[in-house]
Amino acid sequence: MAKYLLLLAALMCAGVANADNSKAHEPTVVGSDGFKEPLTKLKFNPGLDQREFERSTLTALNVYDPLEAWNRRVYHFNYRFDQWVFLPVVDGYRYVTPSFLRTGVSNFFNNLGDVPNLLNSLLQLKGHRSLETTGRLLVNTTIGIAGLWDPATAMGLPRQSEDFGQTLGFYGVPGGAYLVLPVFGPSNLRDTGGLLVDYTAETQINFLNVAEVSSNHPEIWALRAVDKRYQTSFRYGQMNSPFEYEKVRYIYTESRKLQIAE
Repeated sequence: MAKYLLLLAALMCAGVANADNSKAHEPTVVGSDGFKEPLTKLKFNPGLDQREFERSTLTALNVYDPLEAWNRRVYHFNYRFDQWVFLPVVDGYRYVTPSFLRTGVSNFFNNLGDVPNLLNSLLQLKGHRSLETTGRLLVNTTIGIAGLWDPATAMGLPRQSEDFGQTLGFYGVPGGAYLVLPVFGPSNLRDTGGLLVDYTAETQINFLNVAEVSSNHPEIWALRAVDKRYQTSFRYGQMNSPFEYEKVRYIYTESRKLQIAE
């Protein structure tokens, strides 16, 4: 009896397997909307070669750049200047200066930078951000000993970045032509004008008497430039792409739009 039961079970399993196989070989019915098998509706274009793909990609990265020939020369100059001068100086600065001292220098110059940050926050009518930046200036200048330490960040007052280029963009001034500045790097006509305004404002305010002292001690400006490069993680050539210029141009342009919109 047991043999008959086992034989019957085996036949039933074989029948189920055959039924499943027959279903597997049945053609799949594609819905009228083509949604069940969308790939079947795609058509491959053999004429789309690599050059066309690259051209379409560059079109997507297109930015108004009427001075491209000049900008590329300046970009190349910045690349070599960074490679042969700036980064070796930064590496030497990192080697001879203890970590805690480098952090103190960065905090000090960041505290100075909060002055134009506050002015531009006020000009953009950003009340909450203006209060936070005011709090940072008060806390870091007093408790942080002229900004050498940054207790404000630990107290929940993170550093904000506002400049006059963002202020102009906030009020609808377009960026204009893309522009690569010597040493400074990516910019545009609007943001370049904003840099001049921020520099003038910081000089006239003369916070902590730094601007006046720097006029007689240019090494302070040199240290500030080295610290700025030390804090910037970007490295030329790190994208490992022949289209690095286009990518940097696109990333800068889009990031500025996001900064203005926040």
